[in-house]
Amino acid sequence: MSLVGKKAPVFTAPAVLNGEEIVEDFNLSDYIGKQEVILFFYPKDFTFVCPTEIHAFEQKKAEFEKRGVQVIGVSCDTEDTHLAWLMTPKANGGIEGVTYPLVADASKTIASNYGVLGGDWNYTEEGELTFEGAPISYRGTFYIDKEGIVRHETVNFFPIGRNIDEYIRIVDAWHHFEKNGEVCPANWEEGKEAMQANRDGVSKYLSAN
Repeated sequence: MSLVGKKAPVFTAPAVLNGEEIVEDFNLSDYIGKQEVILFFYPKDFTFVCPTEIHAFEQKKAEFEKRGVQVIGVSCDTEDTHLAWLMTPKANGGIEGVTYPLVADASKTIASNYGVLGGDWNYTEEGELTFEGAPISYRGTFYIDKEGIVRHETVNFFPIGRNIDEYIRIVDAWHHFEKNGEVCPANWEEGKEAMQANRDGVSKYLSAN
């Protein structure tokens, strides 16, 4: 079930900050009312596609920050595994140099609450608890506004990496709507013409394009 238009599930969990400091009580609610958030889930530390995305978010971090957006990564690995990966050079498959928070969802509750866990717990006919599917998160991405409302979400299956520029476009589109009250058509980018959400506004846009 989509979270768009709903309150983002808040959480408190261990995390690594600034690529070097473990904190036990990182709290998403600390950002509510202060900053917007891009919260992204990735499957697993020490893998292949994941570091390309994590580095790509770091490369665009300044673009998000100038728009008032905090980037936060989450996986079901522990904070110690996060730190070990952050201490590993990029040339060796690590993510050294990444400075935004990486949250440890070892209990898998955050991924479950956001609907991106790759499986679920179940019971066998004998009453034994099992896990069906993959006990890691899909590549879910959530854009959360200042009030804590989810305004955009995407979920990719494990092999499919994200286009980080698309999330900058999403942020720009939401900001344009908030500032101007105009809606943003297909392939809209900052600086392009938007349109009024009425018949006259749509007609004017279509005739100009």
